[in-house]
Amino acid sequence: MDTLTDTLTLADGRTLEHLTGGDPDGFPWLYHSGSPSAAVAYAPVDEAARQAGLRLITFSRAGYGGSSPRRPEQGPPRMADDVADAVELLEHLGVDELVTLGWSGGGPRALATAALLPGRCRAAATLAGVAPHDGAGLDWSAGMAPENVAEYTAAAAGPEAYAAYLEREFLPVLQASPADLTEAMGGLLTPVDQAALDDTYAEWLAETFRRAGAQGVVGVRDDGLACVAPWGFDLASITVPVAVWQGREDAMVPYSHGAWLAEHVPGARAHLFEDEGHLSLVARLDEVLADLTGLAGLR
Repeated sequence: MDTLTDTLTLADGRTLEHLTGGDPDGFPWLYHSGSPSAAVAYAPVDEAARQAGLRLITFSRAGYGGSSPRRPEQGPPRMADDVADAVELLEHLGVDELVTLGWSGGGPRALATAALLPGRCRAAATLAGVAPHDGAGLDWSAGMAPENVAEYTAAAAGPEAYAAYLEREFLPVLQASPADLTEAMGGLLTPVDQAALDDTYAEWLAETFRRAGAQGVVGVRDDGLACVAPWGFDLASITVPVAVWQGREDAMVPYSHGAWLAEHVPGARAHLFEDEGHLSLVARLDEVLADLTGLAGLR
């Protein structure tokens, strides 16, 4: 695995931690990771990128890992703000065109990339991605594990209440060892996801959580606040090809979110599975990237 983690000083003075890997000569793939997470190398993802002929580019969102938090005067967190940070990173790396994929809480960022960068983004995909909190006709929390319902209810109560909740309830998950991860995640793991969480996967996931909490709960707080607020872009404006991947055995982001996105993102290609969960879908990454490069007209 040949990955590189580095930092970039953004125009506003904040630091953005980023990671590159995959095929260094490949077509750029901007990967938006889940919530919570940080830029941590994972051999299966790196190898999938390499096999697909893609150059992996990802970053720790504001407040995660080594990336500076946003300042209060920059306003409430929005999904669209992460695209602005990504643009500075892409320009730093000399990237013009790209494809994008977002997993879980990264899904809305991939959709934001598609909506806001139509001249650069050739295709996008969401993998167990969250739907808008205010999605018309969507019962947003239906089918979520109680842990997520409690967390996002706290997020909707505002920054102070949410931060207090995270300090009390969520820090143990961020600090869990690989061996303790299944117990720490509780009802968030369905049986299919428990089966998918082998030792290597658990070690990577625990490290992403640990790095996500390197600055305390500030990154998780802003991520959750962005999730329950307006996203800052219009889904209906998306003109590039989009694929939506979702499993019914997902207690973190319910199946209904994927079905809603498949219906409301213009021209979306739906990949909806009865027997996949939130973590297990990552085992299909080779298939997901092959589909994504096909949508982009790269093969």
